[in-house]
Amino acid sequence: MSTRTQGTAGRFLYPVLALYAMAALLFGPIGRQVTDDMPESKTHPWFPDHVWPYPILAMAVLIGLGLLAVAGQPVLQPGPPADPRAAINPRPEWYFLALFQFAKLGPALLTTLLVPTVLALGLLLWPLIDARLGPSLARRLGWRAWPVPRRNVITGTIWLAGLAIVGLLTLWVSFLPELCLPWLYNGPICAG
Repeated sequence: MSTRTQGTAGRFLYPVLALYAMAALLFGPIGRQVTDDMPESKTHPWFPDHVWPYPILAMAVLIGLGLLAVAGQPVLQPGPPADPRAAINPRPEWYFLALFQFAKLGPALLTTLLVPTVLALGLLLWPLIDARLGPSLARRLGWRAWPVPRRNVITGTIWLAGLAIVGLLTLWVSFLPELCLPWLYNGPICAG
């Protein structure tokens, strides 16, 4: 046996042994379990209580997908061939409608590059911002502690206002494309 073969076997064997060791460390010794101390009324068997709903749910999903495939077949049929001379009005997907409408509201550098970048970075860094600025803002407001996210009025209001702005811009483009509003920058702005 060459040294190359011996090294290859060792490189395969060591990770397998490490996985076995990790499994033993994670699951612990076999014997006394957590449910041993629980009364019988608080436990229920794995089979059939936990097993039977999953095949039924899987079949419901498969039947639903099959019905969608049959009902949506006319939509999936190919349309007429593309005509390169036809005039097109490109529209973004629905999840970009608010961003495209927002781009019309101000200078291009600000509305297409700076504000979306700051918002994306703010979303990524929000846990750090909330953990750092939250307690100092709470002390400034005279609160004992910064409330948890579910009960925080300030951050909840900021998030709801942001969602409302995105929702209103999307609905404006989707349902009222002919509506034009007077605007300070660029004159009147139309959704379509």
